[in-house]
Amino acid sequence: MADDDRRDDRRPDPDALLVLADKDRRGKLTVFLGAAPGVGKTYAMLSRAARLRTDGVDIVVGLVETHGRSETAGLLDGLEVLPRRHVSHRGRMLEEFDLDAALERRPSIVIVDELAHSNPDGSRHPKRHQDIEELIAAGIDVWTALNIQHLESLADLVGRITGITVRERVPDIVLKRADEVLLVDLSPSELIERLKDGKVYLPESARRAVDRFFRLGNLTALRELALRRTADRVDDQMVDYLKQNAIDGPWATGERLLVCVGSDVLSEKVIRVASRLASGLNAPWMVVSIERADREVETPERLQRIETLFRLAEQLGAETRRVIGHDFVDEILKLARREHATQIVIGTRRRGRMDRFLSRSLPEALAKRASGLGVYIVTPDGGDAAFAKRPLPMPRLSALRQATAIASGFVAIAAAIGKVIDLIVHLPNISLLFLLAVLGAAVSGGYLAAFFAAVLSTLAYNFLFIDPLHTFTIAAPHEVFALFVFLAVAIIAGGFASRIREQAEIAGIRAAALQSLYDFSRKLAGTAKTEDAIWLTVSHLQARLKRKVVLLLPRQGDLSMAAAWPPDTELDVTDLTAARWAHDKREAAGHGTGTLPNSRFEFRPLLGPHGIVGVCGIEHRDDRLDLNAERALTAILDQTAIALDRARLAEETVQQAARLEGERYREALLSSISHDLRTPLATITGAVTGLRQLGERMTPENRDDLLQSIEEESGRMSRFVANLLDMTRIEAGTLKPKQEWMDVTDVVQSAVERTRKYAPGRLIETGIAPDLPLIKGDSVLLSQVLFNLLDNAVKYGGEEPINVYARRDGKDVLISVTDLGKGIPPEELDRIFEKFYRRGKPDGRAPGTGLGLSIARGFVEAMGGRIHAESPAWKKKGTRIIMRFPEAEPSAMEPG
Repeated sequence: MADDDRRDDRRPDPDALLVLADKDRRGKLTVFLGAAPGVGKTYAMLSRAARLRTDGVDIVVGLVETHGRSETAGLLDGLEVLPRRHVSHRGRMLEEFDLDAALERRPSIVIVDELAHSNPDGSRHPKRHQDIEELIAAGIDVWTALNIQHLESLADLVGRITGITVRERVPDIVLKRADEVLLVDLSPSELIERLKDGKVYLPESARRAVDRFFRLGNLTALRELALRRTADRVDDQMVDYLKQNAIDGPWATGERLLVCVGSDVLSEKVIRVASRLASGLNAPWMVVSIERADREVETPERLQRIETLFRLAEQLGAETRRVIGHDFVDEILKLARREHATQIVIGTRRRGRMDRFLSRSLPEALAKRASGLGVYIVTPDGGDAAFAKRPLPMPRLSALRQATAIASGFVAIAAAIGKVIDLIVHLPNISLLFLLAVLGAAVSGGYLAAFFAAVLSTLAYNFLFIDPLHTFTIAAPHEVFALFVFLAVAIIAGGFASRIREQAEIAGIRAAALQSLYDFSRKLAGTAKTEDAIWLTVSHLQARLKRKVVLLLPRQGDLSMAAAWPPDTELDVTDLTAARWAHDKREAAGHGTGTLPNSRFEFRPLLGPHGIVGVCGIEHRDDRLDLNAERALTAILDQTAIALDRARLAEETVQQAARLEGERYREALLSSISHDLRTPLATITGAVTGLRQLGERMTPENRDDLLQSIEEESGRMSRFVANLLDMTRIEAGTLKPKQEWMDVTDVVQSAVERTRKYAPGRLIETGIAPDLPLIKGDSVLLSQVLFNLLDNAVKYGGEEPINVYARRDGKDVLISVTDLGKGIPPEELDRIFEKFYRRGKPDGRAPGTGLGLSIARGFVEAMGGRIHAESPAWKKKGTRIIMRFPEAEPSAMEPG
């Protein structure tokens, strides 16, 4: 039993199985990784391809760069090579990889060399690794080659090792997601010999490469990096296998990094260091930026810097998050504990003695309070002067002039009021007026105006109110003390007042944004149609962002513009291609992204709970969206996606219900026709055949019986056709009853007599009140209604008498038909008036078409009346159907 429990505990990791299932639907990426050019990556790829080609594998060469190496070029013989596309770039004709040709050819494996290559302007993707990602998404396996120095996280480290800045880089996530990483290794000494022999570059290029890059120390360091990264990748694959198969083994250490960044220059180095640290520890990591909740200190430039850092972190495989709070240390520690982080990575600048004396740095505060967590501090490079000290923020000249003017105005007013008061009465605390001036300047102009007002107030108070007057000399020592206390209080009070002003402005901005989002949500919640939702979205976004907005929806297998604001906005071919990419790949495309950045719009997919519902495009302008606008855009698009998904589901539900209802009606109609037409026709045909064959040999009684059968069945068919025609009139809305005065007594008697002819053996009792008034309506339709109700009672009422009553009830006239049959269950009382609804006889045969009561309801409502059913009618059995018609007003009566 214990063994069974242990076996049950060792279950595969669901997340690992989901990853494995997703990989089965995609193509596989194989990366041939090398420490440097010339180690034989392309040679190894082509050699392996030749072997697979011999085995019958469908493998083609999309692009291979031989760099003039005859040995490598010779391996292309016997392999299918796709033609390259020719692109004009800066006056030169380039030969580039043809992505569309590879997708059209669709081989099992395609070789695309130079993973880090940048595509020329005008290409679908800026980078080749994005082309490869599209091939993989299409289910095509890809082989490619990469040198270790092109990894994004190693760019700065490679620059320090080799002294060369690597321009073409590949996000680490590309290598991390590779299905297979094959290390092609060669010792540094052998590589240098190959270079000297001209087997890597041409002689002139080889000499320059030896002098600058191919040094023994550089190659050894790069080789170490390649070996380490390959080992990390193998460890990842081993862990994935263990998780997918529920095998006990050497699990990962469980480390998790939390990386803190800001808008300073050091943050980029912090991210790269954290990426290498996470790779070495085989640990997931999160990059976080903290914003103050009580002030809006981020400028558009700093926000753009944060966005750039977040994109870099995501390329390197990190998760990103923004946090708003007051206490940075407390927010970092709370997030670290919530995310189960084991180490915090943070950068620190060089601080002067005064800074260290006045306050503790953020890394120091973290190290003091982070019990149980490791704090990894990244310092700036020694030769980098950018981190030597933090430059003081210098206000603009216009801001200085405005602050000075505001401060001077408030101080002048306070001095004038103080002089007037001093002429009337001498007050020892006249300095409070200048404190009010400081507070007024703080509220009107911010902290800079408050600081100037505090200094000017101190000088003015000394000059005008402290003996000796009209000089800056102070005679009494206690006045000196009071003046310095006043200056300190004024600066502190001004700082608090300016802070309150900033917080009020921020609260106003956020309240306006929240109110705008609330108004949009309320209007969107009131829309039930797709058209209303999309026009509301584009108009609201255009008013909020002051940019052109388009919204495209999938229709008939393609994207088409559903709405745009302004309405005359048009999309060109590039824009439509980017929109289709955003829809198909479910990722942003167009301007500012890695796919078709030449488009005028940035297209974002609208992802609802049940899949993608459309694409929204926002026009690009020179000024980028600020943080509040970006948040509002994201929230609006999310709500729009939910609204469109809801509208789509509602439309599909209505259509499905209509289809089901149509199927039900069709089945019922076919069943009715099958029984109610075929049975009378069979009876009539049999009677006619008997009359023709027997003729005069039949007795008069038999002949009368046959003729009566023909008459009854013909009447039955006539009623069936009449019911269908009546229901058609009701459904089409062409039923227009007459509005004539009629006597209910005459209509009831006419319907009863008609029913007695149809069912001569049934007892029908009537009870009509003598004081019934005349009502307005159509006597023919009312008679048909009563006949249908009586016909229904004859079918379902058993052998008991049927009662028809008519009486006055307040201002209404009631007509009821009651039978004493089995009755109707309460849950079916409302359904008996539906089209084709039949309860069936005990033998299972469906009597009638199920249209009689439905026609009765249509006729009664057309004449302004109401109809409903009650069951049981008497002593727990029977059914009573009641009609109500309004009594005509006396003024409506026609004259005598």
